[in-house]
Amino acid sequence: MAILINLDIMLAKREMKSNELAEKVGITTANLSILKTGKAKAIRFSTLEAICEALDCQPGDILEYSEAE
Repeated sequence: MAILINLDIMLAKREMKSNELAEKVGITTANLSILKTGKAKAIRFSTLEAICEALDCQPGDILEYSEAE
């Protein structure tokens, strides 16, 4: 089982670059990259909230549960 991060999909839908999102959210591009690749073990709700605000989306648009991983 795994939680999948669909951040690339939302960035493409919003035609936004990773560095632009990182700047709007207030995190480093390195930390955003860790999140995008699924290597992060946790995410703060404040960070998730800032990402959702910047991308005008819901947490479910970014996070997905999958049993197949």
